[in-house]
Amino acid sequence: MQRYINLLKENNLLKIIDEPCDIELEIAHLSYIEVKKSDSKALLFTNPTNKNGDKFPPVITNIFGSFKALELIFGRNIDDIANEISMLLKPKKPNSIKEKIDFFSHILSLKSIFPKRLKGKGVCQECQMESNLYKLPVLKTWDYDGGAFITMGQVYTKTLNGTTQNLGMYRLQIHSKDELGMHWQIHKDGAHFFCEYKKAGVKMPVSVAIGGDPLYIWCGQAPLPKNIFELMLYGFIRKKAPKLVKSLTNDIYVPFDADFVIEGFVDPNELRDEGKFGDHTGYYTPIEPFPLMKVSKITHKKNPIFSATVVGKPPLEDKYMGYATERIFLPLLQTSVPDLIDYKMPENGVFHNLILAKFNHLYPAHAQQIMHAFWGVGQMSFVKHAIFVPDDAPDLGDYENLAKFILNRFSPKSCLITSGICDQLDHASPNSCYGGKLGIDASIDYAPLPVEVISDAELLSKFKKINLDILDIYQYFTDSKNPICMVKIDKKSNLKPLFNSLLEFKRHFKIVIFVDSDARLNNPYMMTWRITNSIDAQRDIHIDGEQIFIDATRKNIDDGYTKEWPKETNCNKNIVNNLIKRGLIDDDENLFEKFEIFG
Repeated sequence: MQRYINLLKENNLLKIIDEPCDIELEIAHLSYIEVKKSDSKALLFTNPTNKNGDKFPPVITNIFGSFKALELIFGRNIDDIANEISMLLKPKKPNSIKEKIDFFSHILSLKSIFPKRLKGKGVCQECQMESNLYKLPVLKTWDYDGGAFITMGQVYTKTLNGTTQNLGMYRLQIHSKDELGMHWQIHKDGAHFFCEYKKAGVKMPVSVAIGGDPLYIWCGQAPLPKNIFELMLYGFIRKKAPKLVKSLTNDIYVPFDADFVIEGFVDPNELRDEGKFGDHTGYYTPIEPFPLMKVSKITHKKNPIFSATVVGKPPLEDKYMGYATERIFLPLLQTSVPDLIDYKMPENGVFHNLILAKFNHLYPAHAQQIMHAFWGVGQMSFVKHAIFVPDDAPDLGDYENLAKFILNRFSPKSCLITSGICDQLDHASPNSCYGGKLGIDASIDYAPLPVEVISDAELLSKFKKINLDILDIYQYFTDSKNPICMVKIDKKSNLKPLFNSLLEFKRHFKIVIFVDSDARLNNPYMMTWRITNSIDAQRDIHIDGEQIFIDATRKNIDDGYTKEWPKETNCNKNIVNNLIKRGLIDDDENLFEKFEIFG
């Protein structure tokens, strides 16, 4: 880790904070606000502490917190890695002697992808410490979190027969000094391995590495095909084999250069309530039972540095990690969807909530075919809302012109509403792990005639004649054939009867989206985050002729929603004000408002 800290420092991408900062909320709030800046830097806290005045090893956050930092960590251009994968998947026949030599040299270099198991101890085992998790600077991020969580733990596991290894990155809650919660979501390989051990009635060995080469961290969240060890991707990118050493109390192998290693075993018959936790969706996930790891040993290198990341409302560090995933895995996705040209996962769509895709449109229902292919491929199957555009559409990153292109072709005929699996963290679905999905086909121009546009004030006046709980209106893209009308409402009951009543004014609108009274209608970045998080397509999208109503409000029993709607991850104002007084955060009201720091 120290090598990458030096690289960040040399490139003016590191801010060192020597003042004591509390591992409960303070470090997390500083990191959360810093990464939202246009010139964000990694933060190295040299004096982490707690309310008791205890001292801890240094903590680094936001190590992936910019595009430049991302490239420094990878050591290569991200697109070059993607092109190399594409070349391997679709090799060009070498013609000249030089091309043949280059091709075979490249093939031979692939031997470096296989991890190398070293004999003896690694630098990660230079020091042993008391098996007490409270001695580590584990952060509590949000007020309502169930405790402190390791957020950048590399979780190493293997199948019961030992033939397949896995590296995953899951949140890990500190339950006691030697008990660690394993948040293995039902769709993840770690959970599948756990089921094998449970059936066999055998304790499952697990080792959690923290720090070392930051590329290990990114590999831990990479959506590789099943049964491929994620550190093989590390070897492919680095062009050198990752070096592993055996844990001291179990037979799991971990990177020799990790900063910390937590070893232990999971009893498959013991679960513990885990959470709440303010997750990367920007909402708290509920308390649920998850497996429990009993710690058997903690080791570390000399002068270790503890890595942590902060998740919550976008944009955050996962914006940059997700960008690398998006670019590098495009060639692999194209093997399942050959006519896919490009795709983009906007971070304010929380990646799995919204995907944009450009494809080579060849025949009727081609987009629908690709939709189903997407929803059947690995982690793409979690995507809730997918919009498909033809090759002559604007660049997928040109959001404003792309939106106009889509809205000028859109009608309810463009929509495919179906159901399927969704991320276990999704809260909008009335079910756990499955719910509604929306696909939009913008490859065909279905758009009706434009609406009779009137001002926000005029439309608000008409809507208020129907329901006085409607508080405000803000219209986007009024120059398109399908303006989007955002409606703020003090919701008292299910909105479907209101939708029917508003059809009286249908000549003035096409798409109406209802949000709660605390939403900021004129903030499109955060509105996208709010809407894509808060709807289940099958329940919340209502179509009547050419008009579409979308209910993006909080749901309750009137909506058939029997769970507790979660709170948003909002910063503690007292903590932030204290950090401002100490000169650790700028009092930047524009930034706070833009990214809804306080809700």
